[in-house]
Amino acid sequence: MTRSPTQPTNAFVTETARAAKTPAKQGGLIRSSAIFSSLTLVSRFMGLARDLVITARLGASQTIAADAYYTALAFPNLFRRIFAEGAFAAAFVPMYSRKLAGDGEGEADRFAADAAVTVAAATIAVMLLAQLAMPWLMYVINPGYVDQPEKFRLSWMLTQVTMPYLPCMALAALFSGILNAHGRFIVSAAYPTILNIVMLAMVLPQHDPVRAAWWASAGVVIAGVGQAGICWWGARRSGARLRLMRPRLTPDMKRLIKLAVPAAIANSATQINIFISGILASQIAGMRVWMTVADRLYQLPMSLVGVAIGVALLPRLSQSLQRNDHDDAQAAMDQGLVFALALSLPAAAALMALPVWLIDGFFTRGEFTRSDAAATGALLFHYGWGVPAFVLLRILQPAFFARQDTRTPMRFSLISVAVNIALGVSLFMLIGFTGVAIATSVAAWVTVLQMWFALTRRGVWRPSARAVGKIVRVIAASVALGAVLAVAGLMRPHIEAVASGLIPGGHGIKEITILLVSAAGMALYPLLLFAFGGVTPAEARAALRRRKGDPAPASGDLS
Repeated sequence: MTRSPTQPTNAFVTETARAAKTPAKQGGLIRSSAIFSSLTLVSRFMGLARDLVITARLGASQTIAADAYYTALAFPNLFRRIFAEGAFAAAFVPMYSRKLAGDGEGEADRFAADAAVTVAAATIAVMLLAQLAMPWLMYVINPGYVDQPEKFRLSWMLTQVTMPYLPCMALAALFSGILNAHGRFIVSAAYPTILNIVMLAMVLPQHDPVRAAWWASAGVVIAGVGQAGICWWGARRSGARLRLMRPRLTPDMKRLIKLAVPAAIANSATQINIFISGILASQIAGMRVWMTVADRLYQLPMSLVGVAIGVALLPRLSQSLQRNDHDDAQAAMDQGLVFALALSLPAAAALMALPVWLIDGFFTRGEFTRSDAAATGALLFHYGWGVPAFVLLRILQPAFFARQDTRTPMRFSLISVAVNIALGVSLFMLIGFTGVAIATSVAAWVTVLQMWFALTRRGVWRPSARAVGKIVRVIAASVALGAVLAVAGLMRPHIEAVASGLIPGGHGIKEITILLVSAAGMALYPLLLFAFGGVTPAEARAALRRRKGDPAPASGDLS
């Protein structure tokens, strides 16, 4: 994937487009990522609304319901992120894409049907074992709750309720992978919205914290069934024809499992690190809630940027390598890297410049207090400088997975988990709860550096000189944005004082001011990015517009 010396060095996106041999690929990576990101943004805003309601109803450090509910959400959520956003797609999509391109839809459908029943059987078995063992597993998951019998009991009971979410999401991931291989991204990006809608409907009428926690946990399972259902419908609409059959351990299934297990470990490093952090969090009342609220904001760039580009990048790399089109693979990686950093670095700057204001402005109400906001903001700051690493993991992993190499990322991820455990426990004992966030971010950067050096050492990819120049300019624009936002944070009392004089009654001052500052930052960043030359307006338009020769969507097309 190293770049040819004769490759054109014009504008970055033009260079990328010329590297693609088929017109349909021109600008397709970023356009597909934009489709995914736009719908993910809708889902994330609804998720924010969901969390605002849940934190107001359940609180944080003041009630047992909040910690118990977020424990119940964390365990199946760990598997959801591994399956839905990682391991299964990493193993399944390249194999399915190759069969679709080489063997035709019939053979691809048979492979997908085998995979569906295999993953369903495996995850149902895991679900049943976890439900039966949950009272004992809780001693490992939340050792800090042992001295609080009521919270401990509620935690394992709610986790038993939420565990059926796991097989639902595993199937949704499979059907979503089929959609992605067909170049259809709308349903894949939109189906998480179902969870937010169902949860809001379940929790809004509740006012007792414990009762709200029970209804919210039941809502997780109802939403999971709906999500699997809509992804199955989308896969059918894309042309896939899957039929029920008994699980078979065919050679393809053996290969899928062989690829999926190390991919699961590789993709789950960040999530396992967060899960381990949760075990430490059980020692402090409310810390699970603080981590979950911080997670809502710092995971947003990873979902909007890293996952979106990674989802579009993996099938494109797989198909490029199948055609031995290494120029297209190089161009795709360069383009994905630059745009990922152009969108994640300003997010990191904002999270580090305004952590407490963001949390206080959006979440402080009801049972969630200002002290909870201050603690959450302290965590968010340290997660903030890890954001680019979380995103880069999603960009670099497809370079391995497209070559069906899942063992190398697995090895790096195991090192990352070891670093996180050692550093997290040490810092937690030395400086308190913020040490958990520091360890998670350090572990992510360790993994990124390992992947980067491995790819360059093997000679399969290294960023072109043009891409490196773009990245330097993106960093400069992001630093400038962070400085402006930091000044705004220092002037918060004055900004809120001015706003209170302009708004009748002075209601909603903190919410309105943080929204205005956030909007101003979002408007300023493109100007800074264009001024520093990180991305030019022409390049942005070229990456997103449909070009001549691109296939027009058919009537009713899902993408």
